[in-house]
Amino acid sequence: MAKKKIAVIGGGSSGLCTIKCCLDDGLEPTCFERSEDIGGLWRFKKNPEEGRASIYKSVIINTSKEMMCFSDFPIPDEFPNYMHNSKIMEYFRMYADHFDLLKYIRFKTTVVSVTKRPDFSSTGQWDVVTESEGKQESAVFDGVMVCSGHHTNAHLPLDSFPGIEKFKGRYYHSRDYKSPQEFSEKRVIVIGIGNSGGDLAVELSHEADQVFLSTRRGAWVLNRVEEQGYPVDIVLTTRLKAFFKQVLTTSMVNQWAENRLNARFNHAHYGLRPQHRIMSQHPTINDDLPNRIISGKVLVKPNIREFTETGAIFEDGTREEDIDAVFFATGYSFSFPFLQDCVKVVENQVSLYKFIFPPHLEKPTLAFIGLVQPLGAIMPIAELQSRLATQVFKGILHSITLQGTHTSLSYFRYVKSPRHTIQVDYVEYMDELACLAGVKPNLLSLFLTDPKLAMEVFFGPCTPYQYRLRGPGKWSGARKAILTQRERIIKPLKTRPVGDYTHHTSVPYLFKIVGAVALFAIIFAYF
Repeated sequence: MAKKKIAVIGGGSSGLCTIKCCLDDGLEPTCFERSEDIGGLWRFKKNPEEGRASIYKSVIINTSKEMMCFSDFPIPDEFPNYMHNSKIMEYFRMYADHFDLLKYIRFKTTVVSVTKRPDFSSTGQWDVVTESEGKQESAVFDGVMVCSGHHTNAHLPLDSFPGIEKFKGRYYHSRDYKSPQEFSEKRVIVIGIGNSGGDLAVELSHEADQVFLSTRRGAWVLNRVEEQGYPVDIVLTTRLKAFFKQVLTTSMVNQWAENRLNARFNHAHYGLRPQHRIMSQHPTINDDLPNRIISGKVLVKPNIREFTETGAIFEDGTREEDIDAVFFATGYSFSFPFLQDCVKVVENQVSLYKFIFPPHLEKPTLAFIGLVQPLGAIMPIAELQSRLATQVFKGILHSITLQGTHTSLSYFRYVKSPRHTIQVDYVEYMDELACLAGVKPNLLSLFLTDPKLAMEVFFGPCTPYQYRLRGPGKWSGARKAILTQRERIIKPLKTRPVGDYTHHTSVPYLFKIVGAVALFAIIFAYF
């Protein structure tokens, strides 16, 4: 029987793991990448490309290496926990080389259209038209996996800012920013306090005369470095904390989290505290923003009411003049023009089952990979989405009924905003997919057969390796990767001898033992 042919659209992080998942499940992938190289968002280029997000030279990722790696290919232990974009690209190239993925990618090839074949209701096949060097060609595929992400079209809401047309300074979208030197001794406004807005404000403040950070809602700001120096996602993204989030009220979780953040610096004193609770908004991760605010180099301002020729008037009535430049860190919108009428995006929302499958298709042969905004790393999520999708394409998961959209409680929890339309919570969403794919770790079995591993799986960080312990795609190295993950976290930090290192976990081992026994009955009912 001939292998099913799968079109993979996009050669970024999601596209790479999708190619590998297709190969693992005996499918024949062909990846179409419009640029000349892999990497997608994480490949730095001096000049922004149309239809692709663009990063600036100094960008460092805000998810740690153990949480962001692909589940059967750990990032080298000597790599830093938070990687510069060049290191991320190095890892992607290592991954692509190790699994021999590049030969399946057609570079400088744009997907023009993806349409159902006349016999789609019986075959589920698609006509895919591509263009390369001015020439178009068409091919038939048994399945299509869209991996182009959601950082595609810069969202520049100029209509929301009266007077911008008469402003004599320059304004940009954050994707146009590359380095701070050209703004030396300038007065700059940054609009938006997401991760991009916070990063731009901090970096610009080292060169600019003054930076004003304008925000409608404010934000809760997390530090990359948490207790005992561990990465924040290592500390917070655990099954234990996910369990408590389920059994405690939202108000209790909000209070606990806000108290932790305010213990570092009082968000109200710094003009950052929003009206909504922390669980209602994607937090901003930025180590340096409080330092730049307390030093006066960044001044937090409310939303802009209107622009003047030389400055801006804010909603509190204050004004700032002699503004040289404005950056709109207002995010991105996504669309899929090549799909024409198959999938409609309305106000950054699209109807998808589990954020993957369009529910209305006669055959489940179209999947969207990486079209989520997680509280955590997107790479492992995209990989698990791909593993599920390839099983569906192969016809293995006949029991899945692809009806309805993903309407988890998190959808109703977040404030209404374009950045929250595809929001998911990492552990909960990963477990949802893992249950469908048959790869969720069996905690009860682990506690009975491998207590040491079970303790790290439940109390330690929910790293991607957990989803390789069992089921389709099981990896023999998963157990070792989990038990040595803390060593890989510490390794790049040990650049100066300080004597014998005594291993301390974020939860004392004795407490883990007692807690495991106390929670065993609850876990039995919960899982």
